[in-house]
Amino acid sequence: MQRKSFSLKCRHFRNNGCQNNGKHPVLFEIFGEMWNVQVRLGQGVSASVYRVSSGRASMAAVKEFQVDAQGGDYGYLKERSVLENIQGHKNIVTLYGVFTNHNPLGIATHCLLLELLDVSVSELLVRASNQGHSMWLIQHCARDVLEALCFLHREGYVHADLKPRNILWSPDDECFKLIDFGLSFKEGHQDVKYIQTDGYRAPEAEVQNSLAQAGLEGDSGCTSAVDLWSLGIILLEMFSGIKLKETVKSQEWKDNPAAIVDHIFSSNSVVYPAIPVYHLRDLIKSMLHSNPSSRSTAEAALISPFFSIPFAPHIEDLVLLPTPVLRLLNVIDDSHLYNDDEYEDIIEDMREECQKYGSVISLLIPKENPGKGQVFVEYANAGDSKEAQRQLTGRTFDGKFVVATFYPLSAYKRGYLYQTVQ
Repeated sequence: MQRKSFSLKCRHFRNNGCQNNGKHPVLFEIFGEMWNVQVRLGQGVSASVYRVSSGRASMAAVKEFQVDAQGGDYGYLKERSVLENIQGHKNIVTLYGVFTNHNPLGIATHCLLLELLDVSVSELLVRASNQGHSMWLIQHCARDVLEALCFLHREGYVHADLKPRNILWSPDDECFKLIDFGLSFKEGHQDVKYIQTDGYRAPEAEVQNSLAQAGLEGDSGCTSAVDLWSLGIILLEMFSGIKLKETVKSQEWKDNPAAIVDHIFSSNSVVYPAIPVYHLRDLIKSMLHSNPSSRSTAEAALISPFFSIPFAPHIEDLVLLPTPVLRLLNVIDDSHLYNDDEYEDIIEDMREECQKYGSVISLLIPKENPGKGQVFVEYANAGDSKEAQRQLTGRTFDGKFVVATFYPLSAYKRGYLYQTVQ
């Protein structure tokens, strides 16, 4: 019997990040082991973040703080202190350790060794192409961020810089996590005058920032309510697919933000089921009261009816959010499933091909619905799964173009092979 085989179709891939151009470290010595710098993931005023790997193929992120010209280490000490005090929650980035890097010029820089995360909500918004995200994705993100905020606020902390770029997807934990606690503070002990990012800044933070710029002191510091305001704007952007920075600066918004929220929802609700739309709209409006004392808390927001509605992911969601499980579509004809010899040959071919990109833990091709004829490949980690998706997308199997998406590991493990929304 002739075995089915993959054939390569030439493609061009863009590396997501800046290549090492000699202007940043090539190696970090971390706890006596050399880690290679693969790519710079981001660069800010006070720090740069790199993706690094060790000889054991471990992956992590390093946040290297710039040398302070005045000799202070405030930014590093601040973020380290906050992270050390809030470790252990699944929706907050994990701090593995801290170390000092000595570069060839003899300059020492302070570094944080952090859990490596993946795509940010900011990147997801760019890829949404002004269409808005699915209810499944919005709900998933909203719940994860609110869980993190509940924990933070119970511990007495305010994040104070919640924005799409600071919410990242964890492929291995299959959830969104908060990063960047450089502006965070203990409620009632605000030691940062200028908080939050333009476009996600609560009204009371705008007032406080204006007073600080004028050299004046406000009556009191900001509270955890500023984080709920930021999340409300983020969810509104995810629903609409539109950046709202200019909108929230307008006088119309300042006069009546609820009316603009209603308008955005009435303009987009035609593509969504009515009841979930109403619940999401009301949830967002509860976070966007101008008076912080009227704003919903994170705990109250989590009991919104919006979170009681089950949603299935769109196929686009499973392309955007990596997991250790790869799902291959448009591969198997029904006729292949009922010939035992041919079915076993296909299983063998699939496993052989997929093992080229990483360690395959399991492989499943259901013979019945749901999932009939789809190929599910569980890899040892999401990095292998991502490489397989990159390599297999656009290839052909038995003359058919392969479509490769990810699939939730949690659902796969319990045998839940739901039909995704096209």
